[in-house]
Amino acid sequence: MAVPSVSKRSDVLAIGPVVSQRVRAYQGFTQQILSGAIRPGQFISQRELMTLLDMPLGAVREMIPRLEAGGLIKTVPQRGLQIAHVDLKLIRNAFQVRSMIEREAVLNFVRAASDGELDSILAAHRDILLRASAREADLALDHQLLDDAQAVDWGLHDRMVDALGNEIVSEIYRVNSLRVRLIKLEQSVITPARLIPAMQEHLNFIAALRQRNAQAAVELLEQHITSARIRVMNAPLEQVRAEWLPNTHPTEG
Repeated sequence: MAVPSVSKRSDVLAIGPVVSQRVRAYQGFTQQILSGAIRPGQFISQRELMTLLDMPLGAVREMIPRLEAGGLIKTVPQRGLQIAHVDLKLIRNAFQVRSMIEREAVLNFVRAASDGELDSILAAHRDILLRASAREADLALDHQLLDDAQAVDWGLHDRMVDALGNEIVSEIYRVNSLRVRLIKLEQSVITPARLIPAMQEHLNFIAALRQRNAQAAVELLEQHITSARIRVMNAPLEQVRAEWLPNTHPTEG
């Protein structure tokens, strides 16, 4: 068997860091969306992205085709890169994709999830509710609680989709989740006024999962997604900002 030349080996070894940096750049971009540092419709240059993500220009350039393919950015001649602009078409499409994927996911999850996993999910939600009830008067000041609630909220949806065991579907869902979180970003967060109702919606849904009631689980899931879509389309921005007074803490969900 022929032994690879030194140059060939160097090429192979060089692939790893390049791929790793591209992935890290994409993950960094995702976190910037989640933190609200990158906004819908915003124009941004490659060098600004490089600074924002703390990544080399090469990694940023490698990442851009993936973002364009996912509809998260587009190149505008003479102006640079534009983050996805939110309109009614994007809202309709993003929530339709979410509903289609999650409906299939819950039909699988209601059968595949173990009792132990569902018990853990239930416990996590109850813990958030207990903490929220104890601090209901000053929820806006408890940023850690709001962050934890957001993680529990979206974590359940992500887990159901991942339980399908289909990496292609999981990737599509993750990209679409970024679109959903870009949509009226200020209104897709768990605010203090939304935390307890959101957790209660989830508890009703979890109860149907624990009962292995597929029909009820699907109906409750669809109600949950419909409620989210209506909320982001109709809730005035001033209302959401008022819920955060005196401080704004943009954490998505």
